[in-house]
Amino acid sequence: MKKLLFSFIFLFASIINAQNSNLYLPFDTIAKNVSSLKSTSILKEGKLIEKADGYFNKMWYLEAAELYEEILKNKENYNASILKKAGDSHYYNTNMEKAYEWYSILHNDYKDEISADNIFKYAHSLKGTGKYGKAKKIMRLYAKLQKKEQLSISDDNFSTKEKTIDNLLNINQKFEVKNLAVNSEYSEFSPMYYTNDKVVYASAKDSSFFHTRKYKWNNQPYLDLYVAKVNQESQELKNAIKFSKKINTKYHEASVTFSPDNETMYFTRNNYEKKLKRDDKGVSHLKIYTSNKVDGEWTMAKELPFNSDTYSTGHPALSIDGKKLYFVSDMPGSIGQTDIFVVDIYENGTFSQPRNLGPQVNTKKREMFPFISENKLYFSSDGHTSIGGLDIFEAEYDKESGFVNALNMGQPINSNLDDFSYIVDKENKSGYFASNRKGGKGDDDIYSFKRLIPEEVSKNAIAGIVTDLVDGELMPQALVLLLDENNIKLKEVVTDDYGSFVFEDLEGDKKYTIKTIKGHYFDDEQTATAKEDVVVNIDITLKKLKDLIAIEEGIKKLKIENIYFDFDRFNIKTDAEIELDKIVTVMNESPSMIIKIESHTDSRGEKRYNKYLSNKRAESSKDYLISKGIDASRIESAIGYGEEQLLNGCDESIRCTREQHIENRRSEFIIMKM
Repeated sequence: MKKLLFSFIFLFASIINAQNSNLYLPFDTIAKNVSSLKSTSILKEGKLIEKADGYFNKMWYLEAAELYEEILKNKENYNASILKKAGDSHYYNTNMEKAYEWYSILHNDYKDEISADNIFKYAHSLKGTGKYGKAKKIMRLYAKLQKKEQLSISDDNFSTKEKTIDNLLNINQKFEVKNLAVNSEYSEFSPMYYTNDKVVYASAKDSSFFHTRKYKWNNQPYLDLYVAKVNQESQELKNAIKFSKKINTKYHEASVTFSPDNETMYFTRNNYEKKLKRDDKGVSHLKIYTSNKVDGEWTMAKELPFNSDTYSTGHPALSIDGKKLYFVSDMPGSIGQTDIFVVDIYENGTFSQPRNLGPQVNTKKREMFPFISENKLYFSSDGHTSIGGLDIFEAEYDKESGFVNALNMGQPINSNLDDFSYIVDKENKSGYFASNRKGGKGDDDIYSFKRLIPEEVSKNAIAGIVTDLVDGELMPQALVLLLDENNIKLKEVVTDDYGSFVFEDLEGDKKYTIKTIKGHYFDDEQTATAKEDVVVNIDITLKKLKDLIAIEEGIKKLKIENIYFDFDRFNIKTDAEIELDKIVTVMNESPSMIIKIESHTDSRGEKRYNKYLSNKRAESSKDYLISKGIDASRIESAIGYGEEQLLNGCDESIRCTREQHIENRRSEFIIMKM
């Protein structure tokens, strides 16, 4: 199924060209022997690449993707540039399977040429194909690249946020979600309440008999606004017709909002009046327009004063009282690629200067599709921790701090693809949103939702989902044990087909140990404290035994987390025991394996003493393995090298940070025989 990546999202950006843009909201940039035979073939391929690149630069991603697929049938054409464009072409049309295929090769074979933006899109393609464990691993790499590229982000904070992904894949379904009959094979999205029984939305379907104008991004007709009647019982949208000839043009219109009295509307359109306007780089930006109702008819639309020919504004949303207008822009002062701003609407019809909603809402990536309901802001983002693509978030209003505590709404509102343009009724019980999730009728579809009446649920529960650490696959049939503080088993369950488990009716404010066991995987143990009237979710990822074996510079090693010793000590600490137990498990699985142990220190301290200390630490590790049943003959040697083999040159001649010195303090377990 052809997917419009983020539908109108893509309309919303000032992309100069797709090669150097981080915004995914395009506009209309209404853009004689064997040797000789081989030369002819190369020439043809060169022209094909040139043609594909031309499509890509015009943002005709559907055509570009098809040509790159043909080009990459020949592996001699593999290079970072073509692989990136092939991945991007599919990514921008939300074909995450194909995007993942090319990003994966780019990541594996061209590590030195990959950027933070490439990594971000690779991680989202992993989420889009359900590989959450691998996605988290790649997002950690993304955080490191961001730091390297001097973007402000905290690795620790980022890692903590990514651990919430599994919690979002919760088993508690709070909503009933339905695909609507009004959806077509094209894109429908941005529903908005108009009257009590009508909804206005955007659609790429063309109801005229002849339709020749196509948007080259995804080869669909341009967007128009439609109005449909609401069936109050089923929430279906019926009898859809085009909204207004005065409002719809031959280019894009979408994302509308209405004043409380329905006499004024704001909507998004290309920079178009009598003709399409472009900046000096050929880009047509988006602008917000307004129209008033006179004698029951909408007047000719006028653009708002804070629009610009050099940046975009769009996705308007009015507050309940109609006195504030929220919108999305990449204007100067944006934190990320697109931010949510607000202006005050004065009684005389003028506007205040735009104000950024700040870092509680906006991130370095994309925030868009705002909607205000009472004291809450709903919006879509791929910068906050998401299940995949754009997710819908809810933020509460605080009088002192503004909108705070942006929370992911979880499943089934959010999916592993793109979910956006969420609206909800006054009672906060039902509404609509758009998604390009699997199972839809077209590219983007409108879905209705209804909040389910909560059933009686068990209080004081601990629940989780078990996944494979490397590829993120769900882990059914894993044994999960609930242990008390004395390590006595209280309960056990086996994960279901979705890798889920739950322990119910636990004592509140009591700490438990959750132990997970699966053949050919390392056992996992975590602690969790049950809470009164709460389901506590935990993150469980299992690592295969064979994944501990790595090859570095042609040498096989057992890779575990670094073993740390207290200063000037060589006794095995509890955290070191956990890592050494992993080696015991692998060696028990491979009874012919023989290893040697090498221990290293940093350069601080006297050299002779450092060598003595590292020798004692290597011997301590050996003794621990033997105490766990590993035959001494299977450990060829245990040698300390002190500061003789520094990894980063941090000897006494240069000044180094504490972290750089820690890098040199390590123990290595080298496989001599399998």
